[in-house]
Amino acid sequence: MRILLIDDEVEFLTPLTKRLKRRGIDVSVAGSGEQALEWLASHDMDVAVLDMKMPGMDGIETLQEIKRLHPDVEVIMLTGHASVEAAIKGMELGAFDYMMKPVELDELVFKLEDAMQRKKLHAPGGAEHETNTAG
Repeated sequence: MRILLIDDEVEFLTPLTKRLKRRGIDVSVAGSGEQALEWLASHDMDVAVLDMKMPGMDGIETLQEIKRLHPDVEVIMLTGHASVEAAIKGMELGAFDYMMKPVELDELVFKLEDAMQRKKLHAPGGAEHETNTAG
């Protein structure tokens, strides 16, 4: 599993990156939406974990560009601002799910695994019979 953590808060990114790597997850980081798009242009990623509130390109703008340019990348949004409206908008724009900060590591890993399952189902040749799980 190759994931890209996108957050402008180094004090959040650094420990989370270390903890995910200890679990054998291939983790890359970007400090902004712009950096994330540059990284994705030359690296294949499975899942992006995207902070909603960042200077410059915010989470919604970044999500829209990721989905436009790399539709096969699943996106989990993080919000520390309890903005349910923004999270719902993100889901409407194609995000896999959202989580509130601070995230619990086991919960995040579980969501990452779920996102990988969805990616495999939607990959060409990934599943013979796709099912619609939308509500």
